Amino acid sequence: MSEHPLKPATRAQLEKVSVATLATALYKRGLRSQVIQNVHPLSQKGRNMVGPAFTLRYMPAREDRNQLVEFRNPKHPQRVAVEECPQGHVMVMDSRKCANSASAGDILVSRLMMRGVAGVVTDGGFRDAMNIAQLDIPAYHQRPSSPTNLTSNEAIEINVPIGCGDAPVFPGDILVGDDDSIIVIPAHLADEVAEEATQMTAYEDFVLSRVAAGASIIGLYPATDEKNLIAFEAWLSQQNAKVPAE
Repeated sequence: MSEHPLKPATRAQLEKVSVATLATALYKRGLRSQVIQNVHPLSQKGRNMVGPAFTLRYMPAREDRNQLVEFRNPKHPQRVAVEECPQGHVMVMDSRKCANSASAGDILVSRLMMRGVAGVVTDGGFRDAMNIAQLDIPAYHQRPSSPTNLTSNEAIEINVPIGCGDAPVFPGDILVGDDDSIIVIPAHLADEVAEEATQMTAYEDFVLSRVAAGASIIGLYPATDEKNLIAFEAWLSQQNAKVPAE
């Protein structure tokens, strides 16, 4: 269990901000390598994937240890990880950026979905990708891959620090994935980053409305002209007034 569990309010905020905005907030804190590279959604869900990381690490396969019979072992790490990933978490796999063999297929991903897992990510590939894309669970990979993971990868460790697409992922870190990409937020920063990104998103929405009306970005984005900040506060008050009371 993470020392910094994800708060429901923080989850709700992270569901409404983009990975790009979160990347800027983390960049301000000196964290420049938190976006998982070369990993993309199998299909657009129109909602953010948000959840603490539950990890699985693969290593290069050795032939005598990686025959199909290994899947009969009830303690096989890949199968165990699928059954132990907590509800609301994201299963993240370090597949050595190797899509020559599949990290999982539609049966295992379906099981994760039925168990209430928030999403699944690999820097390798999925087999049965066309079926996984139709599932309700958000899924991200490098590219489709049909051969079983035993071909070149061995699942070796569960819930340990990993690298996924060159991004460091520690168990309990918060993953946010939108219809573009995925970012890893250190768990202890999740609350403050979610709050800042929410504020940044509001200002960006204001900027887009002004640009659509023909405004110049000079002094607007970034807000170096005080008049734009005053206009933003007035715009924000109008937006808040449109929200019906609960």
